[in-house]
Amino acid sequence: MLICVAVWFIFFFSLLFKKVVDNSAVVMNGKCYSTEEKIVRGDSMSGIVESGTVVKILSGYYECNEVKRGDIVIYNFAGDTNPIIKIVKGISGDKFSFQKNGSGWFIFINGKKVENAQNQAYFLDEKAYNRLSLYEHDYKGVIPKDAYLIFGNVVSGSVDSTHFGLVGKEDILGKVSN
Repeated sequence: MLICVAVWFIFFFSLLFKKVVDNSAVVMNGKCYSTEEKIVRGDSMSGIVESGTVVKILSGYYECNEVKRGDIVIYNFAGDTNPIIKIVKGISGDKFSFQKNGSGWFIFINGKKVENAQNQAYFLDEKAYNRLSLYEHDYKGVIPKDAYLIFGNVVSGSVDSTHFGLVGKEDILGKVSN
């Protein structure tokens, strides 16, 4: 009997503690993120954010906000010690596909060709197409929950979803604010 009461007490207390911890992690001082400034290094976002620009990062922003198409994000890329800055082009639930064009492919999201800020279409080489087409096959052309396609603003040669595929929400460190 004493063991049952102890187990019930521990279970109840753990639920109560989890709720308190979860609420404190979501909102701190009226907001769910902290801010910091970083200098952008690299040219993959050229035309939107230039190399050498100081940007404000809202770290932890996506712990209590949805990732939206067009958001500029800081991503924890496992192949680099520094996070990288990219723009969200595909969000959970979007349909994506590819269309062959000469020696490469264009990517389409929700039936529309994906373009950068200068209205140039992203052009995938064989390697990028092969990588992303696996996701198209596995997920039947729909980006799964809490997964995203992120790109640089240059239409080819950027270290982005064309190199590492779909990214998980847990690896998006924050939002870049103006």
